[in-house]
Amino acid sequence: MIDQFLNYLRYERNRSLRTVQLYEKSLRDFETYFQGMDDCLSLQTVDADVIRGWMEHLMDEGKKATTVCLSLSAVRTFYRYALSRHIVEKDPAHGINGPKKPKPLPQFVREAEMDHLFKLLDEDELYNYNKVRARTILLLFYETGIRLAELVGLNDEDVDFAAMQLKVTGKRDKQRIVPFGEELAQMLTDYITLRDNEVNRQSPALFLNGKGARITRGQVQNLVRKHLSEVTTLKKKSPHVLRHSFATAMLNNGAGLESVKKLLGHESLETTEIYTHTTFEQLKRIYNEAHPRA
Repeated sequence: MIDQFLNYLRYERNRSLRTVQLYEKSLRDFETYFQGMDDCLSLQTVDADVIRGWMEHLMDEGKKATTVCLSLSAVRTFYRYALSRHIVEKDPAHGINGPKKPKPLPQFVREAEMDHLFKLLDEDELYNYNKVRARTILLLFYETGIRLAELVGLNDEDVDFAAMQLKVTGKRDKQRIVPFGEELAQMLTDYITLRDNEVNRQSPALFLNGKGARITRGQVQNLVRKHLSEVTTLKKKSPHVLRHSFATAMLNNGAGLESVKKLLGHESLETTEIYTHTTFEQLKRIYNEAHPRA
């Protein structure tokens, strides 16, 4: 039965060899487990309790929730296939949920580290296009919390200096308005002036590469990684870390959760609430460092 299923995945569903190998390992492990319980059991006769017991066995072995969920997915897919081919009369995996995967807390750069970064950037040449562009991009990420794709997609017309706000096009082309402050307004003005003098513009984009075309995601990722490396030892140094840093700084300084949700463009408040855990972790860290008997 398992061999038939694996051939189905490989030749009818065109799944990759790696996927087929992962599914095979999970199914063979499952088969070994229930045959060790009772050699009369088979793939046709196991029930939901056997599958749940196997999942508990995997957890007891120290398997992570992600691994257990992947193994369960293989068994689910197998039984859907077997049911459709009338190999089994019922699907014992139907309705079984895997263990909840722990959500990792978002990484963020501390406010003092961001202050140090901009102090270093202020010491750079004021008339070097690449350095001015990098400084502007980093401050825009940190001051507005927009996503990488949103920044790359900005055009000049999306910046309203009179109202001090950006028109941002987010996921599924949903637009939102994000305010910005005096420091970013001045930096954007300086950047645009230098850009128009230095670059032969070929695009309506706000941020251009040296050839006048819209800057790429890769170019932005590289400059963010380079400059964050100067001030933080975080393993991840990406534009999304700056988005996390924006949200954490806002909440640490008294912003309401609903306001941060709107600024970030989240559809659900649950997505934004993870930052409250981040700020609490920071609070615990400060407590442990400061209290004499912590």
